Amino acid sequence: MKARPRNWFVKGHGLGNDYLVVEPKDLSFKLTVAAVRAICDRHTGVGSDGILALVPSRRADFGVRIFNPDGSEAEKSGNGLRILSRFLYDHRHTRKRNFTIETRGGVARAALAVRRGRVAGITVDVGRATFHSDEIPVAGPSREVLDEPLTVEGETIRVTAVSVGNPHCVVFVDALDVSQLRRLGPHLETHPAFPRRTNVQMAKGARAGPPGDSDLGARRRGDAGLRHERRRGRRGGGSVRACGSPCRRGHAGWAARGDDRRGLDGASDGTGGGGVRRHLQRRAAPAAAPCPLISGPQRTACLQVWRAIP
Repeated sequence: MKARPRNWFVKGHGLGNDYLVVEPKDLSFKLTVAAVRAICDRHTGVGSDGILALVPSRRADFGVRIFNPDGSEAEKSGNGLRILSRFLYDHRHTRKRNFTIETRGGVARAALAVRRGRVAGITVDVGRATFHSDEIPVAGPSREVLDEPLTVEGETIRVTAVSVGNPHCVVFVDALDVSQLRRLGPHLETHPAFPRRTNVQMAKGARAGPPGDSDLGARRRGDAGLRHERRRGRRGGGSVRACGSPCRRGHAGWAARGDDRRGLDGASDGTGGGGVRRHLQRRAAPAAAPCPLISGPQRTACLQVWRAIP
């Protein structure tokens, strides 16, 4: 493999959710909290929704540390894992089309669709979704957190908490309002009910194809389908254009509320859908929680070297 310059990185995005991929051995500095914040700053740094640091693993084919823009570490990221999967294939860390990646939140499985030597699509299976308070975690007695009332800033809303390795709070609403997310999101993220903080998502369901699509997506599926439209705020990262993990959690939450379809399309507010499809699959046991998959394309935005060291 051709020698790489110091401080080399790749920037990729999934649905506009962008990450920098680095190999710590190629860096002339450590990924400290201050360094991560400086690099992710969109005005004075490279700018990104986070950093993916490739590390060794004893449990999987590869390992990754996922840094939020504030320097904290995330357990998992659906779009981040897709970006890393593309990086691993494009930069010849593997020629496999199916491999595993270890994260702080567990081992994920990646499957690549390769056409004419190029990655055309990536599917990531990040494991079982759980609504159990002990596993998310959520404060209070041991229970499944489904459509529970929660008081935030003097307002009582109903929330569903879910995790496939990192905590998420889903608020189902009749109409999406970004100002409501910006007002309540930071308070939900740091609410005492979530001892390790939480990602926040507001979602509504609609039986149609993507916005402006005249139900074309539904016709392609052969049924009415189920769409979720979302606004989201990510723990340690503020509002983002898209995020694969929250989409899966929203779909799992919807399934827990009684609409358990195998194919669910997701539209993100920053991109209008982007052609990404999330799926719910049941494990062998009928009572098992849904296992969400995320599939779709991923784009490499740039390949560069840092000119200034944080």
